[in-house]
Amino acid sequence: MVKAVVAGASGGIGQPLSLLLKLSPYVDELALYDVVGSPGVAADLSHISTKAKVTGYLPADDGLKAAFAGADVIVIPAGIPRKPGMTRDDLFNINAGIIRDLITGVALYAPSAFVLVISNPVNSTVPIAAEVLKKHGVFDPKKLFGVTTLDIVRSETFTASVVGKPDPSVFKIPVVGGHSGDTIVPLLSLSEPKVELSATDRDELIHRIQFGGDEVVQAKEGKGSATLSMAHAGFRFVESILKAVAGEPGIVENTFVYLPGVPGGDAVKSIAAGLDYFSVPVELGPSGAVKAINILPQVSEYEIGLLEVAYTGLAANIKKGVDFVVGAPEAK
Repeated sequence: MVKAVVAGASGGIGQPLSLLLKLSPYVDELALYDVVGSPGVAADLSHISTKAKVTGYLPADDGLKAAFAGADVIVIPAGIPRKPGMTRDDLFNINAGIIRDLITGVALYAPSAFVLVISNPVNSTVPIAAEVLKKHGVFDPKKLFGVTTLDIVRSETFTASVVGKPDPSVFKIPVVGGHSGDTIVPLLSLSEPKVELSATDRDELIHRIQFGGDEVVQAKEGKGSATLSMAHAGFRFVESILKAVAGEPGIVENTFVYLPGVPGGDAVKSIAAGLDYFSVPVELGPSGAVKAINILPQVSEYEIGLLEVAYTGLAANIKKGVDFVVGAPEAK
């Protein structure tokens, strides 16, 4: 019996993500939590003729405890979306507090659950989650993931468009680093199948992958951000976790993890400017992250330059998240 939880289930990502999870054969019980609207979303989804039993919870009457208790996987898309002109950094103060409080609930009521963080800015919210779990003595680095799958999805889709392939799913393109702007580093040199691009096409493609979210914000005229594509990407990652838990071998997904706590992570960290958090391909198994796969020695000279930029941005983002929980060091 697998219990999945969506925390932030009434939002733009939460609703379609909950729908996809309701349709999944891997989910037996689906608990939806939010500050408003979740019982209604649950009632609606409960009419769908698939096996997952759906329940909705609000903060009242120990709703967080009821939603999280016994959870195997907790997916967190909670928080406010980006608005026009807003960077992921601008989201920080609001979403950081939301993540802190939800992860406190994980620590108290579901300390052994897999925790999948979608809430932006992921470069900072995952370190926040880790520090809260550490404070409660229940941090398992193999079970905490920042969901960067939308960057993978975009790299497949946009690359297929540039090279004229009708089916984006034929591409396998690693995207490493972080999950905002130029911390996102698509490794086109390692694409399978290989792609041949002019320098101009390559630069434009990388920029589009890095800043694809802006396209959606602008197209929605400031009334929303990438919610449907993010729900798809989030579901893709959740389902990979559930397949791995069920014992399916060979599951690999790119994800933002705490490198010192994942086998193989130290090799990545030694190249990635000593960063504790970084997105790389990770082999998944029943216990979570089995191995971080170090592909950084294989990158091109051009991509080394992109990585250097990403390291700087990531270092600041990670520090901001850690300091939010443990307190910024006092200036001397």
